[in-house]
Amino acid sequence: MQGFNILNNPFVNKGTAFTKEEREKYGLVGMLPTNVQTLEEQATQAYAQFQSKPSDLEKRIFLMNLFNTNRTLFFKLMGQHLVEFMPIVYDPVVADSIEQYNEIFVKPQDAAFLSIDDPEHIKDSLKNAAAGRDIRLIVVTDAEGILGMGDWGVNGVDIAIGKLMVYTAAAGINPAQVLPVSIDAGTNNQTLLEDPLYLGNRHERVSGDRYYEFVDKFVNAADELFPELLLHWEDFGRGNAATILEKYQDKMTTFNDDIQGTGIVVLAGVFGALNISKEKLTDQIVLTFGAGTAGVGIANILHEEMVRQGLSEEEARKHFYMVDKQGLLFEDTEGLTPGQKPFVRKRSEFKDAAALTTLEAVVKEIHPTIMIGTSTQPGTFTEAIVKEMAQHTARPVIFPLSNPTKLAEAKAEDLIKWTDGKALIGTGIPAADVEYKGVTYKIGQGNNALMYPGLGLGLIASTATRVNSEILSQASKALGGIVDVTKPGASVLPPVSRITEFSQKIAEVVAQSVVDQKLNREPITDIKKAVTDAKWVPEYQNLD
Repeated sequence: MQGFNILNNPFVNKGTAFTKEEREKYGLVGMLPTNVQTLEEQATQAYAQFQSKPSDLEKRIFLMNLFNTNRTLFFKLMGQHLVEFMPIVYDPVVADSIEQYNEIFVKPQDAAFLSIDDPEHIKDSLKNAAAGRDIRLIVVTDAEGILGMGDWGVNGVDIAIGKLMVYTAAAGINPAQVLPVSIDAGTNNQTLLEDPLYLGNRHERVSGDRYYEFVDKFVNAADELFPELLLHWEDFGRGNAATILEKYQDKMTTFNDDIQGTGIVVLAGVFGALNISKEKLTDQIVLTFGAGTAGVGIANILHEEMVRQGLSEEEARKHFYMVDKQGLLFEDTEGLTPGQKPFVRKRSEFKDAAALTTLEAVVKEIHPTIMIGTSTQPGTFTEAIVKEMAQHTARPVIFPLSNPTKLAEAKAEDLIKWTDGKALIGTGIPAADVEYKGVTYKIGQGNNALMYPGLGLGLIASTATRVNSEILSQASKALGGIVDVTKPGASVLPPVSRITEFSQKIAEVVAQSVVDQKLNREPITDIKKAVTDAKWVPEYQNLD
């Protein structure tokens, strides 16, 4: 590799940091300004350029251009400003880039684009996008169920790209070993179909057997090409997400972040809350408001943990109530998804089941101790509902998780005020500290990024062959146990600012669980060393 090709390969490009000797050796003389910079000097220069951008979207575009040019510099910079950059490269600014993907498209950013109209080229597409790289992690999306946004077709590839950036920045997963994948199954978003600039398939979304056959061909091709692969499913629609996960989770190393990732972060937050309240999980009454992929995933994870703590499956089910747009879900509710059915209730359990069509009515009837919102219905955790809940439990656990901010079920400061400081809160978006009656309340963010980077690193480092509920439970306990709960106003989850620190801890716990269950492909004798050895550090390397 020489000259022009080096400068246009983001995995090896050093830009102005190439030494004079390297410039002579690799045919770069005269292709760069004379002065040789250090990586630190480049990062300082790039951050000043970032700060000069007038809007968050323009800041994101700048960072994506840097990402396209020089991966090492990008991740050096992101590592220095992780808390500031995460909302720019991922949620919530990624929503703006998805909506404007066709207008601002410059480069494919090393993603693989798989068209449902061209199944014969799935393997070639993956191989071409990998370009000989040893791929260990794929984030794949069909973008049918982007939380709070819905169906965005091929534009949703930005979700996969952003997710992988967080994997690398937070946990040190090698960016040369990751691959974002877009499954373009069409779109039911009429705005996109009518947009002359739209870059995806211009037809309605394909479903049913043809869709599942395509997914199966993708999985088989990925498994054959990348035998040490961790496959991460992201933002699939509620009708497909659970079906796909159930089909492949016992055959390969795979997980769905919307179903399991959200669930284990919430479980970690619940562990943190119960560490504060000194209560048992098996004594809780759980209400999930929003029965889509995330809501069902959370209920499943909490249910599995109750069983793990001694309840029978049937006993544990009695602790869950699922509310969607129809109200409380019953056995005879029309249009139930496979994931919802295990959590439905019998109408005979209630004196007036017909009245349970609103969240407020259900809260008054069942007296939940934990209320979790994934509804994308803003302001639905009202003062009346919250005060009603607080009347029947000493420390109500309330997680309004919908994001972005405009879709949140409640604001943290209101929840503190309405419960006189008793609520234990996890939000879906970053929330400022709340000052109330002389106490500073730290608000935990139920952000999947608290969990999936460390989980992924642990699975890759341990050469895991499967992801099971025991591994996820251990990861949740590790995250939930990080916060110092002895302080007044303690958060139920650690802050994102410590993400690199606890990603390492989660990775070690995950790797230990894998080895304890003999789910590792290769022998491992030193867990800490295996995790450390698997981490990539943004430093320039020799090209030889």
